[in-house]
Amino acid sequence: MSSYKFILSGGGTGGHIYPAIAIANALQRRFPDASFLFVGARDKMEMEKVPQAGYDIKGLWISGIQRKLTLSNLMFPFKLVDSLVRSRKIVKDFNPDLVIGTGGFASGPLLKMATSMKVPCVLQEQNSFPGITNKWLAPQVEKIFVAYDGLERFFPSGKIIKTGNPVRQDLLNSANRKEEALKYFGLHPGKPVLFVMGGSLGARRINELVADHLELFGELGVQVLWQCGKLYLDQYKDLEGDTVKIKPFIGRMDLAYAAASVIISRAGAGSVSELSIVGKPVIFIPSPNVAEDHQTKNAKSVADRQAALMIKEANLENEFEEVFRTLMRSEEQQKMLAANIKKLALPGATEQIVTEIEKILKARARNA
Repeated sequence: MSSYKFILSGGGTGGHIYPAIAIANALQRRFPDASFLFVGARDKMEMEKVPQAGYDIKGLWISGIQRKLTLSNLMFPFKLVDSLVRSRKIVKDFNPDLVIGTGGFASGPLLKMATSMKVPCVLQEQNSFPGITNKWLAPQVEKIFVAYDGLERFFPSGKIIKTGNPVRQDLLNSANRKEEALKYFGLHPGKPVLFVMGGSLGARRINELVADHLELFGELGVQVLWQCGKLYLDQYKDLEGDTVKIKPFIGRMDLAYAAASVIISRAGAGSVSELSIVGKPVIFIPSPNVAEDHQTKNAKSVADRQAALMIKEANLENEFEEVFRTLMRSEEQQKMLAANIKKLALPGATEQIVTEIEKILKARARNA
């Protein structure tokens, strides 16, 4: 039987959404007759990104707990009960063979209900330090697919399978497309390209850093491809010129990576996984504003292996210029970082996850 039904739930940020979409795409290749439904948080970016990827999505009235007393916090118990009731109805109506959670608040009530209704569930944890939702769900699920070692501290060890993080299929062969990429973005073939990405919504501090150092980049003969985030486009669009290309959002990340000589990035787990496959020199600037300081832990685990450079936001003013100058002037350092980060890549993650899901479905069919 290949007409399986899958529910995928996760969101809030691109780091939870894109792995879910990558898994759905791989499942669809393996089971062309399968049906899919995504479940997300009603007012988050998954409500836009998932339909763009060609999948149906239903929204729950759910959000995280803020660190200070807010109206949203007072509403949380009501939102949770509403989401649990709605999740039960979604699971009952769609009747999935398996549910996949990739983290984010919406996946909590959805997988809680699915497990209570005896539907097999799996988790995919992108980070080296799991979020609260996945830790809460771990005891009830069948398998937990992880990207880092040492997660036995948080999850039952018998359920953990180290696969790496699912990444977009088009990244696996972006390396040989530099010429096409430079043309696509209107960049010069003879000059190095700095690609700056601050996550799907942009990053204020990284944008300020780039704006403040355009003179330095010009002095070093570096072109800039700058994904500033749509919230910031109006603020920076006047800085665009012959060697500075500014985009609110880049759909063709495969070509952006192919064009890049050096990359400045946040250190979300998805970005770290993608950049390992891409294999270019990276300067990570982890966001200090994420739960459990995930990004610093992600970036440090790469930097400790001499596979990337890391500068904390608080140190940018004192450290960035020297670090960037040294990197651009040292071909040897660029080659070392590129080679070392490539060694961390796990390009078969998505297919391995699908194979493990297939095993669960077959075992269940045998025991039915």
